[in-house]
Amino acid sequence: MSPALEPLIDLIRATHTVEDAQKLLYETIDPTGRIEEALVFAKEAHAGQFRKSGEPYIIHPILVAAITARISSDETMVIAALLHDVVEDTARTIDEVRGRFGEDVAKLVEGLTKIMEIRESELVPSGSDERLVTSALSFRKMLLCSIEDVRVLVIKLCDRLHNMLTLDALPPHKRQRIAEETLVVYAPIAHRLGIAAMKNRLEDLSFYYLFPKEYAKIDAYIQSHRQDFQIRLNDFIAKVKTLMVHNGFKKDSFEIFGRVKHYYSIYLKMQRKGIGIDEILDLLAIRILVPEPIDCYRSLGTLHLHFKPLIARFKDYVALPKENGYQTLHTTVFDENSIIEAQIRTFEMHRMAEYGIAAHWKYKTGESGVNTEWLKNLQYQNESIEEFYELVKNDLYSEDIAVFTPGGDQITLPRGATVLDFAYAVHTQVGERAAAALVNKQPASLLTELKNGDLVRIITEDHPIYHCTWIDAVKTSRAKSHMRTRCNQRKREINRKSAVNILAEIFRVDHAKIEAWIREEGLDEKLHRIAKEPSFLKETVNRLLEKRAGGRTLFSGLLKFGPRRLRRYDFENFTLYAADSVTGVEFDYCCHPRRGDPIVAFRVGNKAVVHHKFCEKAYQMIEAHTPMLFVEWNESRPSRYRVLITLKDEKGALARLLGFMAKIDINIIAIKLGDGLAQSNLCELVIESKENDKNRLKSLLERRFKVIEITSLTDAYKQPS
Repeated sequence: MSPALEPLIDLIRATHTVEDAQKLLYETIDPTGRIEEALVFAKEAHAGQFRKSGEPYIIHPILVAAITARISSDETMVIAALLHDVVEDTARTIDEVRGRFGEDVAKLVEGLTKIMEIRESELVPSGSDERLVTSALSFRKMLLCSIEDVRVLVIKLCDRLHNMLTLDALPPHKRQRIAEETLVVYAPIAHRLGIAAMKNRLEDLSFYYLFPKEYAKIDAYIQSHRQDFQIRLNDFIAKVKTLMVHNGFKKDSFEIFGRVKHYYSIYLKMQRKGIGIDEILDLLAIRILVPEPIDCYRSLGTLHLHFKPLIARFKDYVALPKENGYQTLHTTVFDENSIIEAQIRTFEMHRMAEYGIAAHWKYKTGESGVNTEWLKNLQYQNESIEEFYELVKNDLYSEDIAVFTPGGDQITLPRGATVLDFAYAVHTQVGERAAAALVNKQPASLLTELKNGDLVRIITEDHPIYHCTWIDAVKTSRAKSHMRTRCNQRKREINRKSAVNILAEIFRVDHAKIEAWIREEGLDEKLHRIAKEPSFLKETVNRLLEKRAGGRTLFSGLLKFGPRRLRRYDFENFTLYAADSVTGVEFDYCCHPRRGDPIVAFRVGNKAVVHHKFCEKAYQMIEAHTPMLFVEWNESRPSRYRVLITLKDEKGALARLLGFMAKIDINIIAIKLGDGLAQSNLCELVIESKENDKNRLKSLLERRFKVIEITSLTDAYKQPS
């Protein structure tokens, strides 16, 4: 079994001289001639440079190399770690690195340099509007630079871990910013690469700086109960060892060790369940390491036969490994007055779980035991940076479930994924043509949330189906990205066809004449704007009138009833533009547009009938050239939302929330605190805002507060009183 990372981290914290750093590196990996040469090269390059702490800068790359060596014995990676800052921060060039250490090292150093991590002096303030975009850009650069060689990511994670261990040397606002980026960017990547030892440490270090009071509460509780916890763990481990020996295991063939769960995972459970730390039942855990996979199941049988298991908590990742290569049996059992989680794995599985992709890297072939297809799937170059960030968050950092096709193929999805996510995971065309589904042989909606072990069959049509109103309901970036791309194309097509129908209605002429005029005027590429921009509609109508007044032949027959002028009609929820009187607005019963949804309107007599823009019936009417009117939501009435927010447990937290709401022009209709809610620090509000996009409003609020949930209360059919 590989040495654990934690003892090395304790030694790194106590290392403050170049000599001690070099000694620690050489204790972690045998100093080959190339490693010694790289160390001399790095020392010369960084001569005279110092960190914020006042220590010689060279200590940093040496200790990054030591961390790299602990999780991977690849000499090339260790050399690249020693040299990872020389091109970016010194006068040395990538050509010098290539000449001295070869192409493989140079490619890694170049990849690390290209990431161009945001320098400390350029970090934006924690509350800045730029925060999301900054993290997302850094994230995208890291992913792009690691496509050819994922070892770049591994070294970058080691670099960030050492930076987090020395964060106290920086001012508070920089600590906060770096810790945020670590929690949002680096820990999820460590998770996806299967490097649990790195992920857990990065999370706890970030948690310490981001939520110091919450961290202190958990730490105080754990420290005050440490002796009791240790006694309970030792007692349980002794029982299990005795039982395993009685069941045929040799004493020296297995290992068992206990632990208290890491702090950030405890905090997440408290937040997710709305409970205090004293209400968490499974703070304690043991790991059982055995020689062979079959021994995992023998150990499991021993546990379940002598300790009552919580069957709902059992997971078999040995038979069904996670996508990042993780293999372990998880079970939770009762032991007298304790509830203890047990993780059972082989020694090799343990190395894989702790060090992930770095544990099994085949240096000559560039392969590992970890699926890295997800890296290629994260290249959403057509998305805005905010959309990119939202997409990859779902893929990178969520618990996984395993579901199956009728043929027995396993599909890994994030927890909370729907049947439609599954369809897109099978194949893009399956997702596009999905019409219905069977889950465990029972009919199910495409938006049914899947559970671990579900058997799913997708029923498809022979033509694409647009599920444009479901983009926010699916979980995976693959589904969201494909749906958004297709629906944007569909929306543009609908807008183009609607524009022809709107102009045909205004001028009371056949749509073919409108299309001929559009071609002559070269407006084909701009046509879609007529259906969504009132100013462009007016400009186009005026342009046509001017052509007619000038006696142009093509336009002379367009106006049968004299001059046609657009008039604006305002109703409670809508603004319409038409040449003839509109006396009211109605809804059909085939679709249910909510405020902010894309909409279209058809003329029926003197009434406007509104549909969702992606309604199938509406599309058929558009295709049939049914007379249409320009319509948009009337923004004079604000949208109403119910918001659930977690407040920090400190004086003035509510006042700051209310002050921020007033600052961003939000009207508070109702407020409910603590009493009757799951947590004392929860705050439920009913608010009104001019922002009609729920996701934009959520992003705005999340810059300052933790938003648990936001729900739109504004319905086009029934306005709240």
